[in-house]
Amino acid sequence: MREIDVSHIIDTVERLCMQANYELNSDIMHALEEGINREGSDTGRRVLSELVENARIAARERIAICQDTGMAVVFIELGQDVHIKGGSLRDAVNEGVRRGYEKGFLRKSVVSDPFERVNTEDNTPAVIHYDIVEGDRIRVTVAPKGFGSENMSGLRMLKPSDGIEGVKAFILETVDKAGPNPCPPVVVGVGIGGTMEKAALLSKKALLRPVDRRNEDERISRLEEEMKELINGLGIGPAGLGGRLTALAVNMEVFPTHIAGLPVAVNISCHVTRHAEAVI
Repeated sequence: MREIDVSHIIDTVERLCMQANYELNSDIMHALEEGINREGSDTGRRVLSELVENARIAARERIAICQDTGMAVVFIELGQDVHIKGGSLRDAVNEGVRRGYEKGFLRKSVVSDPFERVNTEDNTPAVIHYDIVEGDRIRVTVAPKGFGSENMSGLRMLKPSDGIEGVKAFILETVDKAGPNPCPPVVVGVGIGGTMEKAALLSKKALLRPVDRRNEDERISRLEEEMKELINGLGIGPAGLGGRLTALAVNMEVFPTHIAGLPVAVNISCHVTRHAEAVI
C-alpha cells in the first residue's frame, strides 16, 4: 500500500488548472497549423492564423487562451493500492481547483445553485469522475469545459432499429444546429452505448484523446473519419464564417448496451479542447 498525502493532489490539480488554460495541446496546435494550408477560404485561413497566434501569446505570457476558463471537469484514475492521507480526495481536488483559478487569474464561472445563480467565487465545486484501477498511482486529468460548446451538446436515446445511419444522422444534426456557437473548428466527442449517463461520460472522455489518434477498433475508426468528412462538408468553417475546416476530429468511444437501446451522446468542444494530466 502506497500512501499519498492530499497536499500532493492539491498541488497537482492547482498546476494542471493553469496549464490546461494557458497551453494549447501540441496535437491541437499541429492540427490548426495544418488546417491553415488546407482551408480554402481566405477568411477561414485568417481565423486559423489568429487562433494559432492567440495560443502562442497565451503560452508565452501565461494568460488564459480563452476568457471562458470553463467549469473544471476532473478525471481521477485511482490505483487500488493507494491510501490517501491527510483529508478527503474530493476536498483535495476542489482545493486544488480553488487555488489554481485564484493563483492563475482564471475566470470563476461556477454558480452554487442552477436557479439562484450565485457565483461561488472560486470556480468550485469541480465535476469529478472517479475510476478505480490497478496499481499504486493516481492519474489526474483536468479538463476545463467552457459552455459555449457544452451548451451545444446533445443526447438521444435511439432505437436499435435506427442503427448506424441513425447515429450518423444525430451527430450531423447536432453539429449543424450548433453552427458557430461552439467556436469552430471543433472537436466532436461521441459516446455510443451503455445507458444514458454512460454514453454522456464516454462522449466527454472521447475529447481527451489526441485529435491525431483514431479509435483502435478499425470499424469505429472508419466511422470517425467518415463523420469528420461529413461535418466538414457542412461549410460552417472556422469561427462559423464559412470554409472547409469545421471539425478537427471526431473521437468516438463505444460500450455494450441493452438489447432495447442505442444511447448516443455528442459532446462538442471548441478548438482549444483544454486538458492536462499528471501521474502522482
